[in-house]
Formats: sequence, C-alpha cells, structure tokens
Amino acid sequence: SGHVQLPSPQNVTLLSKDFDMILTWTPGEGSPPDVTYTVRYKSQERMDKWIKVPHCKNIHRTSCNLTCVLPNFFVKVQARVKAVSGGFQSPWVESQFKEYHLDVELAPPVLNVNVKENLIHVKASFPLATCVESLSWMYDLNLWEAGSENKKQYERNFRKTTVTIDTTAFRGNYCLSARSAFQSIDFKYSKFSQPLCVLLNHKG
Repeated sequence: SGHVQLPSPQNVTLLSKDFDMILTWTPGEGSPPDVTYTVRYKSQERMDKWIKVPHCKNIHRTSCNLTCVLPNFFVKVQARVKAVSGGFQSPWVESQFKEYHLDVELAPPVLNVNVKENLIHVKASFPLATCVESLSWMYDLNLWEAGSENKKQYERNFRKTTVTIDTTAFRGNYCLSARSAFQSIDFKYSKFSQPLCVLLNHKG
C-alpha cells in the first residue's frame, strides 16, 4: 500500500527584514508533530545548483536566516524548503527570487547619546550581521527642540561616524532621532527611531 507523502510547507517566503534575508514558512495542514524542515538555496550565478544550508537541515523552527550564506549580495537568490518526518518527505516548495542589495529592509539604528558640557556626541549602532558590515551603511540624524517642527538635519553619516553637536546656544529639552540609509539604485531608508530627548541647560 503506497504511503501518503507529507504535506508541503505553506506560505514559503523569502523575506528581507531588519538587514537580514530570511526564509519563512508555515507547516502544511496535517503535518505530524515531529516534522522537521530542510532548506536549500540557489543564486542566479548558478541556476542549476541547489546549495545546502548546514544550519537549516532537519530543523524544527519555521524560518532560516540566509544572510551570511549568500555568496553575493548583488545577485538574486531563491530558496526552497521541504518537510521531513520518519522516512517520509514532502515535495520542495520554492520561494520567489530576492536580491539582498536591492531588497534589503532597514531597521532604525539605536542611538547612544553622550552629553558633555557644551557638546553632544551621538553614535548609531545597527542590528547588522557581521557578513554585511562592510557594505556602506549610513544614517541620517535629526535634532530639534521638543515641541518644535524645526529639525536640524545631519545627513549621510557613515555608520561608524560619531556626530558631535555644539550645544552652547541650546536651552531646554532637545530630541534626537535617526534612520538607517543605504544606496542601492536609489537611497533606501528605515523609519526614524523613537525620539530620545535630553535636557540641555547651561548654568553660569
């Protein structure tokens, strides 16, 4: 008597989120509780070869981070996943094609603000995987007096640059917010980070 094959993973999506490229899926309807998943990918440089992803073989979770296995951030890639249980497996299900460089979605940077006597030093940190640190990430910084619409902009700072602002003329509550920026064909931006406000008050 022929065995029924396993239900295929559903909603297989190659997703660019917060600087990462991640394959996600949901279990096929009626999947057994012990089901595991195996992922492979191919790139447009070699369309005939599906490459194994060692950290996504027989996994229980329903996602696989592919960022640092991508051979080239400027080439479209496609991924596929199958379900495995006991001696059985489902057919492979393929995602759409995505390219990291063009499709990357940026998260806002986290600001680290250091207030000195008449200066503010602002650093931005990014939730980056080490393999993409070499790409030319930038950030834009806004500074404004709380309640004012008038924002001073410090644009296109390199990711590791500290922005130093002279606050001699400032009195009161000032807010800072930043967004990540990246140039592919056009500039891409994240949303702005939640405002971080500091009280600037120079005595004497």
